[in-house]
Amino acid sequence: MFISIIFPLCYGFALFLFGMKLMELALHLWAGPYLTKAIAVSTKTPLRGLLFSTGVTALLQSSTAITVITIGLVNAGLLPFASSLGIILGSNIGTCLTTELIGLNLNQYALPLLLVSLGIWALAVTIAEYKPRALDSIASWIRTAQYLSLAVAGFSLILIGIEEMKSIAPALQARGLFNWFLEQSAQSLLWGLAAGACITALIHSSAAMIGLTMGLATMNAIPVELGIAIVIGSNIGTCVTALIASLGGSRSGRNVAWTHVVLNVGGAILFYPFLAQLHTVSSWMTPDPAAQIAHAQTIFNVVSSVVALPLCYLPVWRRMRTEF
Repeated sequence: MFISIIFPLCYGFALFLFGMKLMELALHLWAGPYLTKAIAVSTKTPLRGLLFSTGVTALLQSSTAITVITIGLVNAGLLPFASSLGIILGSNIGTCLTTELIGLNLNQYALPLLLVSLGIWALAVTIAEYKPRALDSIASWIRTAQYLSLAVAGFSLILIGIEEMKSIAPALQARGLFNWFLEQSAQSLLWGLAAGACITALIHSSAAMIGLTMGLATMNAIPVELGIAIVIGSNIGTCVTALIASLGGSRSGRNVAWTHVVLNVGGAILFYPFLAQLHTVSSWMTPDPAAQIAHAQTIFNVVSSVVALPLCYLPVWRRMRTEF
């Protein structure tokens, strides 16, 4: 069991998380210095906040980071609560980019991509170390090459980690407990929803949970519809990090975190009766199980955010700025 399940799962999971954090850190170092100011000036309306947050979250690949930064700005009084609503909606949409990229099945290119990106990073670091005068004019481009090559290396590690985690599927299928879970899930997909929420809350990474789910679906270890339920559940579990970040802050900061919870839980309640239809729609787009889960995740987040957007314009949110 250790060799066939525990070690590959832990090793693959560690690679995935390391790659995710490496990509997030590199992109944050690249764009981070401008992020706080950009958020403050780009969120005058919920729609602008949604569009801005979608783009920045897709760039930085961390909806949690954007949510935590937003909570910090609201706690500091630099951003009114009403302006944070669009950011929360957009962060859920932007985070789908990683899922869609994983769904492209680029695993075969992971190792070459890793080697090339590390080579570019090493070359950029070497050039920056010696700092020849002739290259002073392109110093910013050299730094950009360092950060972006590290981001690509992180994404390559994500793909390698998923491939490693996928290898446990045959061993899991041979275990009675896993079959029991599949039998229970066949009776009610609430099991998948609960599993996605609980595991994501424990590991603080919805991307890791989604990546593992897509890998199992690719190996036919779980049905796609169950995978979609797990992915929607992971959107609920990821709210725990935002709630932790809001502890000890202002009431408005806590409201930002609870807005995140209401959006994701409300979206899950809205979509749960239509999981079969969501699977059908995603299967029209592609026959690949992993890509179907990725598309279902995107549809879920986009529709949930668009449905909630008109509510962000209610006058009550502006009044809360002066009350709290």
